[in-house]
Amino acid sequence: MIESFPRPSGSLRTHVKRPLLLAVAALLAGCASQVAPPVPGESRGFPPDLRGRRVILLPVQQNFGVRGDVDAEIRFTFTDQGREVEWVFEEEVQEILARSPTMDTRTRGLPVSLFQQAEVERVGDPLYGQLRRMAALVQADAILIPIEASFEPNETIIDSLPRVRFTATIVEPRTGRVVWYGVEEGEDFPQSDPRALASAVERLAGTLFWYVAG
Repeated sequence: MIESFPRPSGSLRTHVKRPLLLAVAALLAGCASQVAPPVPGESRGFPPDLRGRRVILLPVQQNFGVRGDVDAEIRFTFTDQGREVEWVFEEEVQEILARSPTMDTRTRGLPVSLFQQAEVERVGDPLYGQLRRMAALVQADAILIPIEASFEPNETIIDSLPRVRFTATIVEPRTGRVVWYGVEEGEDFPQSDPRALASAVERLAGTLFWYVAG
């Protein structure tokens, strides 16, 4: 919710213009509010039960220093733990997009930076339009977006060593509603150790597929 307070002095024109500009900015950004981003282990919303649903799994949109084949590791782990999910992978979307060259959407390089700057409840354009069109092409119910993979220390832990960290979200493409957004990190392993990536993916999968018995 955007609140505007009248200034102690100034013209009526000033009072009218400022709320109007704020409203326009909110429409451009989608429904978002400025808050501190979640730290590892925190999330906004609750991961839905994806069993029986058709879900697009997009590739990682931004990678900051994480070694290894991040997308392959995610795909392997998610398909193993989310076996009852009807997954739609990038190549299926790309195959359909190749037959629809005028369709304004893509699977990589999506404008996801807003998620790192504000608490997003509903995505706006251009991201909303791209996700909605993508989902319509493959008749998907939800889109799982690994927004960012990074290798960095946890600021909430004193003398923390860098770990692989994932930021991810689940979006309902028909409405643009952000169903879940969260941050998870792996264990203390050197950057070159494959376990650094694997442990982070396992932690993320454990959060998303909470309904799967361990």
